[in-house]
Amino acid sequence: MTTKRQQSLINQIIIDKNVIIILRKEVFMKTIKDFDLKGKTVIIRADLNVPIENGKIMDDFRIKQSIKTIEYAITNGANVVIMSHLGKVKEESDKVKYTLRPVAKRIEELINEKVTFVPFTRGGKLEKAIKENKIVLMENTRFEDLNGKLESNNDYELGKYWASLGDLFINDAFGTSHRAHASNLGISSNIESGIGFLMENELKTINNALKKPKRPFVVILGGAKVSDKIGVIDSLLEKVDTLMIGGAMAYTFFRSMGYTVGNSICEEDKLDLAQNLLKKAEEKGVKFMLPVDTKVGKEFKEDTESKIVSYKEIPDGWEGFDIGTETIKMYTDELKNAATVLWNGPVGLFEFDQFAVGTNAIANTLAEIDAVTVIGGGDSAAAIKKAGLSDKMTHISTGGGASLEFIEGKKLPGIECLMDK
Repeated sequence: MTTKRQQSLINQIIIDKNVIIILRKEVFMKTIKDFDLKGKTVIIRADLNVPIENGKIMDDFRIKQSIKTIEYAITNGANVVIMSHLGKVKEESDKVKYTLRPVAKRIEELINEKVTFVPFTRGGKLEKAIKENKIVLMENTRFEDLNGKLESNNDYELGKYWASLGDLFINDAFGTSHRAHASNLGISSNIESGIGFLMENELKTINNALKKPKRPFVVILGGAKVSDKIGVIDSLLEKVDTLMIGGAMAYTFFRSMGYTVGNSICEEDKLDLAQNLLKKAEEKGVKFMLPVDTKVGKEFKEDTESKIVSYKEIPDGWEGFDIGTETIKMYTDELKNAATVLWNGPVGLFEFDQFAVGTNAIANTLAEIDAVTVIGGGDSAAAIKKAGLSDKMTHISTGGGASLEFIEGKKLPGIECLMDK
């Protein structure tokens, strides 16, 4: 039965205590705090997809963000089964590279409790370990993809089996919420479900930034292709005051304006689209900012010869890898007046130091200004961390692709499956 108050909230996206109303329709999701956990076995789908080299975790940000939900379940009397994917598992040899064993050790260190790692994704040994241990981390869910993409294709029987391992499912993996996998959609279709603290915080923070931002509201979009972010740009033009474009997709806009771009990445089949987006921005009164100069290089390598040129004068044989000094000043001056900033995608090839100048300047400016700063995961989050400025941001999303689709307004299967449950 819909109350008058609930009806009045249709078409909004808010989080009000334990009620989440999301994706432009009236729906409800329970959080972990809505359940009596004592004596229950709780399956927690976390996003522990972290970089590991030679068995060493290189960045434990996502693990740390998952700890609050795990600790809450334990403190409230639950036994916990933790699930996650790691990397893209395509062949048997990937099992060595993408095992979650190092992650179990790191969780154990962070919560100061024994975490039993089980090197299986199903079977009697896994079931026995769950019955005999308080906290279990099972092996990489994507190992099941070696059996015919059972995880990634949301195999019904696999989801049903995983659901049978517990009494309650808590999805805390925002970074995979745009995927319909057996470890989210499959499990939640077969068992009582809710969301964890990480998921709740992601939804609340990004929603607030989009739906009721303090203004001026500035969005910075980087990345290689306009086609990857058509829907995002189109959606944001309805919401923002200023939209800044950086990264390789800027060159498609330059080309659409009639300028040559040398060897820079350019989508020749998207020139009309680029022009349409510029036209829509003008119609909506959005300040659409493109670089006025660019740092170009001879080759795609760290120590290549480079120089800064006008966006109108990119020479043949050179490729754009970063925004130039004038653009850096123009963008940072604009950001200093912002009240809300959402950033998704570096504005240059930040992996190479000489082409990370623009991205670092943006990051440092965001760290200094008095504004709500939301970093949309992926490479922009990596750039912030590389600059050592993570603690200076309001929010760093754990999901790059998920945050983009959420910003665009798409329905995310890993969230949709939890609605009205």
